[in-house]
Amino acid sequence: MEIGLGIDIIEIERIKASIEKYGEHFLKKVFTENEIAYCLSKGNRYQHFAARFAAKEAVSKALSTGWNKDFKWTNVEVINEASGMPKAILKGRLKEFLEPDKELKISISHSRDNVACVAILYQK
Repeated sequence: MEIGLGIDIIEIERIKASIEKYGEHFLKKVFTENEIAYCLSKGNRYQHFAARFAAKEAVSKALSTGWNKDFKWTNVEVINEASGMPKAILKGRLKEFLEPDKELKISISHSRDNVACVAILYQK
C-alpha cells in the first residue's frame, strides 16, 4: 500500500551553475562524500549531481518531512545497486521513517537538459 509519493524535476544547468558558483560549500551541504566521489568519476558529472538532487527532493516529498530539523540533504544518500538501479539510503533521524514494514523506492530519468525522480514510500 502506497503511503507517500514525491516527484521532482530539475534542470541540469541549474545544478551546474550552483556548483560553479558555490563550489565545495554547495557540494558538501547537499551531497555525501560517496555521492561526490561517484559523480566526479562520471563523464557527465552535472547530470549525476542533478539526479541525486532531484532524488533528495522527491524523497523529502514522499516522507512529507518538509524542510524541518529532521531533513538534512546529506541524510539522504543515493547509491546505485549492482544492477544500476538507484536506491535512497536514509540516515540520521530520517531512518525513523522506515519502520520494518515500510520501504522506499526511487526511479530517476533524464534527458539532455533535465532530470526527474519519483519516490514512493509504501507499506509492505
